Amino acid sequence: MMRFIMPIILIGIAVSVFFVFANPLYEDVSALKIQATAYNEALDNSKMLENERDKLTAKYNAVDPENLIKIKKLLPENVDNIRLILEIEQMASPYGMVLKDVKYNTTDTNAVATTTTAVVQGGIAKPAHKDYGIFDLEFSTSGTYHNFINFTKNLESNLRIVDISSIAFSSDTGVNINTKSASSSEVYKYNFHIRTYWLKN
Repeated sequence: MMRFIMPIILIGIAVSVFFVFANPLYEDVSALKIQATAYNEALDNSKMLENERDKLTAKYNAVDPENLIKIKKLLPENVDNIRLILEIEQMASPYGMVLKDVKYNTTDTNAVATTTTAVVQGGIAKPAHKDYGIFDLEFSTSGTYHNFINFTKNLESNLRIVDISSIAFSSDTGVNINTKSASSSEVYKYNFHIRTYWLKN
């Protein structure tokens, strides 16, 4: 009888030892394997991202530096309102046109760019994120109609993106401009409202 009892006792002890010691250890090892797999996947993803970064960096470095300057001027990384005003003044100067009544509001334009709403599925509106800001600028100037046309063409063909939102003009016979062919009756006052854009970081 004892022969049969001892093996049963030993088997019972072995099973107890397995559940008390070996099973928790096995679970710990399994958990570590899962973590190791997750870390390996993260490492692989990291290497893929590094490779993509290196490819993009190589493409960026291959771009002609002059073209990079043009791109940054086309869509600058900040409002840069002073530079824009100076550029417009330079375009107007050959036609004897002087910028006056310059108005802008950076805070309001940022608000416009960040509070625009978009309709999503279900008809629920939520704020739409934009990667660019909008900058509105108003100014007035005076000159002949011919000079106005030339100045407007230069403004529209400027490398920096500029949208002319509106132009209002009226007679301005009391203004002297620096052109030989113009008389006082040919001079008009023009009120410009333009819009430009800048890239958010």
